[in-house]
Amino acid sequence: MTWSYLLSVGVAVCVCLCWGESLHGDSSQYPPRELLDRLASKVTPGVHPFDEDNDGVNRNIVCDMCEVYVTFIQLWFQKGKTQDEIVTLATHLCIDLKSASDRICRLATREFKDEVLGVVGQLALSPTEVCGIIMGPSCDIPYNPDQWWNVSLPSTPKPPVVPPRPPAPSSPKLRMLHLTDIHIDLMYEVGSNTDCGEPVCCRSNDGKPAPGVSGAGRWGDYRECDVSMSLVNTLFQHLATINDQFDFVIFTGDIPAHDVWNQTRSQQIAATRRLTKLFLQHLPGKQVYFCVGNHESAPVNSFPPPEVTGNNSISWLYTVLAESWGTWLPEDARQTILKGAYYSVSPYPGFRIVSINTNYCNQGNWWLLLNRTDPADQLTWLTHVLQEAEDAGEKVFILTHIPPGKDNCLKPWSWNYYRIVNRYESTIMAQFYGHTHKDQFEVFYDDVNFTRPTSIGYVMGGVTTRGDMNPSYRIYTMDGNYKTSSWAVLDFETYYTDIATANKGVAAPVWQLEYTAKSDYNMTGLYPRDWSDLIYRMRDDDTVFQKFYKLFYKLRDNGPCTGDCKTKMLCELKTGRSRDPSLCSDL
Repeated sequence: MTWSYLLSVGVAVCVCLCWGESLHGDSSQYPPRELLDRLASKVTPGVHPFDEDNDGVNRNIVCDMCEVYVTFIQLWFQKGKTQDEIVTLATHLCIDLKSASDRICRLATREFKDEVLGVVGQLALSPTEVCGIIMGPSCDIPYNPDQWWNVSLPSTPKPPVVPPRPPAPSSPKLRMLHLTDIHIDLMYEVGSNTDCGEPVCCRSNDGKPAPGVSGAGRWGDYRECDVSMSLVNTLFQHLATINDQFDFVIFTGDIPAHDVWNQTRSQQIAATRRLTKLFLQHLPGKQVYFCVGNHESAPVNSFPPPEVTGNNSISWLYTVLAESWGTWLPEDARQTILKGAYYSVSPYPGFRIVSINTNYCNQGNWWLLLNRTDPADQLTWLTHVLQEAEDAGEKVFILTHIPPGKDNCLKPWSWNYYRIVNRYESTIMAQFYGHTHKDQFEVFYDDVNFTRPTSIGYVMGGVTTRGDMNPSYRIYTMDGNYKTSSWAVLDFETYYTDIATANKGVAAPVWQLEYTAKSDYNMTGLYPRDWSDLIYRMRDDDTVFQKFYKLFYKLRDNGPCTGDCKTKMLCELKTGRSRDPSLCSDL
């Protein structure tokens, strides 16, 4: 889980404690301070319980805390305290408990209050159920059939699967540029403090670094920093010089920076329009196809389904997405964008791009606690689109932000999606994701015995350096626009810029080839079976795996990955649906 999720849950925790402690001595009505102290004493100092990188440390403590706190949130919501009272008390408690810096405490409680209180006031779930959903696998409760749901597939039988055949070498080709997770920080300041004690640093209000410590680099920094507008400008200037090397563009989400404790709707709207302008200015004439990231909303991860109306409605964002994305889309895509930020478009005869909103599977989206059954009817819509594509003989690329195999994608959504992908394996040529900032992939297998590879999802590395890695982009070569095209991905090249080298020079960063998939991984093709074979080659040949691991960070050296690290990494590549470790039993 990310820092942003820590903040939203933390606000809920603060809210319930503050409500309780405002009862003038009615100690039976709130968690006693001794409980909080006892739980806190078990938490490893310096390790955030909700941090996605701590491998489960403190999760058992967090689960206990979650159940206690949700109990009292629900109890005291009924007491009718005003939001202003709650925010004031929560802010003081956050500061007293040193849950975050004073600045984040003051801002975060206001940032997340509408979402947390808007959901808690309507919950019909028990605290145990809530924590099993929002906290993930380590807090899962015993199976409850009422939590599961299934999307009905069309009655048309699945056609026989025909093994893919590579096109003739002389056949026409198309090239597709892939960008993701740009995370532009307008407050990035060269020379600023890189160790500010907050989720993202290198900002103009972070002050100067400690004596003897270097400040934020001219072109970026590996130390928990997003990227500056100047770096993004150099990227787009570079792309303008090679615009004859690709035919169209996909962007798989996340535009704003990680300062999630202090973002407004107007800022997120401006961020979307700013990126749209960059594409129009530097790549005029190129079609650009988007999907929505979890950072596009304010607060982060907050994507209410269509039935949530009024001030908490997400229509403020979807209207802007329809406007910006509509620059490159037909008018008939507008209706589904306004409903759920998803759409379908056919750029070439016989070829279709489908953009999916995976914020409706994101466990950090509190609104899904109210109704998790196919939010915005998106998966039902997807099955109809894919059936129409199959009937018409079209091939499909799917764009999503959150990889569906990640544990933060809710299990029922992920498993339904997996089933849909397997049903339409002959129609879906590839899937394209973002979110992790790292260079990896997910292989899907048949849902009978899970041995035959059926689909491939490419997780593209981001532009941001946050997470200790270099910025990157990718260009895919695909079977081209002709009558019998397979529309399959045939190869790709990933490009990067080395931030450490760039910061030593005076010229703009150099964007250069990092690797080519077929050549560097010694692959005969890029079909699902080829990627599955690579997983097992990496299992048995550590030299191949360590090469992958270096490319995972885009040539930023983070040391070797062995033992449990390697097993976990390979499992992520083999798991196209969330919370299913059985898929990795042979690793």
